[in-house]
Amino acid sequence: MELFKNLPEMDLMRSEKMTFVQLIIPVESAHRAISYLGELGLLQFRDLNEDKSPFQRTFVNQVKRCAEMSRKLRFFKDQIHKAGLLSSALPTMQPDVDLEALEIQLAEHEHELIEMNANSEKLQQTYNELLEFKMVLQKAGDFLLSGKSYETADGRELEENVYVSDYPDSVSLLEQATQSGPSNLSGLRFISGIIPKSKVLLFERMLFRATRGNLLFNQATADDLIMDPVTSEMVEKTDITKQTQITQEVLSRLSELETTLDVGIRHRNAALHSIGFRLIVWMNMVKREKAVFDTLNMLNFDVTKKCLVGEGWCPIFAKPQIQEALQRATFDSNSQVGIIFHVMDAVESPPTYFRTNSFTNAYQEIVDAYGVAKYQEANPAVYTVITFPFLFAVMFGDWGHGICLLIGALVLIAREGKLSTQKLGSFMEMLFGGRYVLLLMSIFSIYCGLIYNEFFSVPYHIFGASAYRCRDPSCSDAYTVGLIKYRDAYPFGVDPSWRGSRSELPFLNSLKMKMSILLGIAQMNLGIMLSYFNSIFFNNSLDIRYQFIPQMIFLNSLFGYLSLLIIIKWCTGSQADLYHVMIYMFLSPFDDLGENELFWGQRPLQILLLFSALVAVPWMLFPKPFILKRLHAERFQGRAYGILRSSEVDTDSEPGSARQRHEEEFNFSEVFVHQMIHSIEFVLGSVSNTASYLRLWALSLAHSELSTVFYEKVLLLAWGYDNFLIRMVGLAVFAFATAFILLMMETLSAFLHALRLHWVEFQNKFYQGDGYKFKPFSFAAVLADDED
Repeated sequence: MELFKNLPEMDLMRSEKMTFVQLIIPVESAHRAISYLGELGLLQFRDLNEDKSPFQRTFVNQVKRCAEMSRKLRFFKDQIHKAGLLSSALPTMQPDVDLEALEIQLAEHEHELIEMNANSEKLQQTYNELLEFKMVLQKAGDFLLSGKSYETADGRELEENVYVSDYPDSVSLLEQATQSGPSNLSGLRFISGIIPKSKVLLFERMLFRATRGNLLFNQATADDLIMDPVTSEMVEKTDITKQTQITQEVLSRLSELETTLDVGIRHRNAALHSIGFRLIVWMNMVKREKAVFDTLNMLNFDVTKKCLVGEGWCPIFAKPQIQEALQRATFDSNSQVGIIFHVMDAVESPPTYFRTNSFTNAYQEIVDAYGVAKYQEANPAVYTVITFPFLFAVMFGDWGHGICLLIGALVLIAREGKLSTQKLGSFMEMLFGGRYVLLLMSIFSIYCGLIYNEFFSVPYHIFGASAYRCRDPSCSDAYTVGLIKYRDAYPFGVDPSWRGSRSELPFLNSLKMKMSILLGIAQMNLGIMLSYFNSIFFNNSLDIRYQFIPQMIFLNSLFGYLSLLIIIKWCTGSQADLYHVMIYMFLSPFDDLGENELFWGQRPLQILLLFSALVAVPWMLFPKPFILKRLHAERFQGRAYGILRSSEVDTDSEPGSARQRHEEEFNFSEVFVHQMIHSIEFVLGSVSNTASYLRLWALSLAHSELSTVFYEKVLLLAWGYDNFLIRMVGLAVFAFATAFILLMMETLSAFLHALRLHWVEFQNKFYQGDGYKFKPFSFAAVLADDED
């Protein structure tokens, strides 16, 4: 045990050591100190004002001002986007921000833009009215002149738009209809105007009902589109029915308005361009300021001492950097009083923080999706880096498909710099984040594919000639053993001669099923070993004696022994039936094994292992709860008084402090039930988890058979026809099936099954996952969250 304690620490094996600190910051340097800590991003503040609403906090007015400035900046961004301009400035950080000056500047820009928009809308509305009037004059004249030409042969110009009738306006349509003679035609009136094209049908129906069908309706599409002054969208309109002089006046005024509008648009675009050049900088400044004031609202404000008191967590390695940033803040703010930074004791568990890079981050995210590691708990991500892509490859093994995945992973890695700065979709973002997982998955898939000797389900003699040959003319139709061995074994992987033989499926089934059991038992033993290292790290000798040891005995007495029999059978070539051996180990442990005996002394060994497994169950269940009860009774024996507290560590004055102690009562029944559940879960889980690893065999076989079906029943079948079109269709179907079924759906299926094996079968042996992440106050994280 001392040997393991003296081993050097492994990166990522344990989370970073954290310390609980308290800051006492003078008011005059508080803003600058929080800003510098935000740039550093290594201190997680605790909210000491949880009992207060957001409107009761000290800096609520500053937060409201920042929110108002954010609204103005969003307004500027919408206006720039509406005008078709781009904000081309790079986001530069300015550590010292004059919030009041920026607020005044933004208000001036907003007032100027609103005024320009209002003037532009009025001018555009006037311009639209004149443009509509011009089109009405043109179209109405065309209508009336074309109608008049049927009445008069000399083509007289239209001078009036109302034909006076001899009948008064009060005469009804029915009375007018009863009058005879041509003079009745002179009682017609006409109106002209322009409406949106989408409302022509409704307008026509309304007129038909109002006039009871006594009208002549004529329309023509306007030659020009009209801009809506509110939405800036072009609207198509329709003309619904003294020409020269009025038209000239209208055209003159339209020309003047066009010039005025053009000048106004150029002036507005110049103002927006000036804003857009600094928009990203302003937005980042406001986000930083709001984050600073939100953090300041988490601190206790002491009016009498004119200082702010804050508490939080930071990694031990970051203490010098934090102290240097606080000293710099004191110097830059010209404060006469320095910032006090000191370490405190805390009762609550610290947050979990792993320093990852672009390679290990994806594997850490896979583990964190199950649950964040408890503080200083053994991190499964260290082993997941290798075991996860390897178990995936066991199910996906095909070195042709592996090469396709490798090409995709290398493309993502090669474009890493470009893609990391772009906003990707949800699927592409997930794929890009797991590019290094995809890389190892593809490499291990190529390795396992070489072992299975499958290249798009086709075997190749890569490592030399086959060790087998056919005894009969056709191995598939042979009634005896199809293949006989005539030379040394194939040097690496599965011999290609098994392909197509009668023994292919039984042989591969046996191989992959036994291999799945070996891999499963090995990984579960690794998980139990990690629980041992956790117990050593946390100085928990009870877990070692009454949990680790009986678990190792129980698992390896049954399934470790099965793994040993598999290896012996492979090495000796025995024909023993392992199913029979394991079943009768429980049903008839004292019977003679007969032809199923693989080595001398197997029967006494089986009796000993069975007895050890039976003893291990109560060993796990009973001792630990009773020992905990005795230790608790000895610890609190004779205590009739409460724990005395000094004034320095009295937590009553700081109700939100992390130093507040919570005395937990010992409940024996709860402890015993928990231990019983844990023991039963392990015993039953040893059987179910071992069977669960058989998914490695099932999915590997399914992937191989599905690939074989597409190759033989699609590609080879199409290639059997002496027709170029049929061959191309077959090749296209094979490529489509390979890309979308084998490379996408099968990849996702194998990924999810490998994920389940790690979360359930591996991590439940040692991993509690009941911690919480270290989330420091960081400007980089604030800006990244806002972009998302």
